Amino acid sequence: MSSRGPAPAKAVVIHRNGDHFFPGRRFVVTPRRFPTFEAFLDEVTQSLHTPLAVRNLYTPRHGRGVTGLGDLRDGGQYVAAGTERLKKLDYLNPGRKEPHGTRKSEGLQCRCLAVSPISRRCGNTGYSHALGCSSCSVFRNGDLLTPPFPLVLPKRIPLEWDTFLATLTEKVDLSSGAVNKLCRLDGTPVSGGEQLVDGHHYVAVGKEEYKHLPYWELLVPQHPACRTLGYV
Repeated sequence: MSSRGPAPAKAVVIHRNGDHFFPGRRFVVTPRRFPTFEAFLDEVTQSLHTPLAVRNLYTPRHGRGVTGLGDLRDGGQYVAAGTERLKKLDYLNPGRKEPHGTRKSEGLQCRCLAVSPISRRCGNTGYSHALGCSSCSVFRNGDLLTPPFPLVLPKRIPLEWDTFLATLTEKVDLSSGAVNKLCRLDGTPVSGGEQLVDGHHYVAVGKEEYKHLPYWELLVPQHPACRTLGYV
C-alpha cells in the first residue's frame, strides 16, 4: 500500500456577487486551514464583508455551482453568493464598463464629477489617457493575498488629498481601519495628488507602520510590459 501525502494547496480568487468593481480576494485553501467546505464559506463571508452569509460559489462565466472543496481548481476564480442567484457580470475584468461621456466626432470625452474626484472605473493606461485621466493601483499594507485596487484619476480636476484618503478608506477596506497615508513601494510617503505617477503602484497604510513586502512581485502579473513599472 502506498501512503498518500497531504492534499496540495489551492490558490483561488473569490468575487462578490453583483459587485462589478471588486477586484476579487485571493485565498489559499488547504485541508488543515479549511477542513470543510462550510468552514471555507465562513471565511469567505468574513473576508469579503458580504451582507449575508456566503452559501454558494459559482464559476464566473458559466455559473456552475461549487459543491465542495474538491471542485475548486488551483488558480480558479469564483463568485460568492448567499441564497440569491448569480448575477451575470464580467467578474474577470472588474470595473470594465461603458464609460459615461458624450460622443463627438473625435470620440469619447471623459466626464469626471467634481464632487467625487476618484472614478470607480478601472482600465488600462492607454484607455485612461484616451479619456483624459490617469490610473494607478493601490495595495493594502501587509496584505499579500489581495490584488491591488485600481483607481482612475481625472487630470484636470485638483485632487483634494483628504478626500482622496477618505475615498481610499472606503474602497481599499484596510483591516486596520482608516487610510492615514499612501506610500510608494519603497515606503516613502506621498503627500499630494501631484506626486502620483500614472501607471505606478502604491500602498495604503493605516495607523500602523509601512510593511516592506514584495507586493508588486507577488500580486502583479509579471508580463514583460508590466516589468517596466517596477518600484517608484
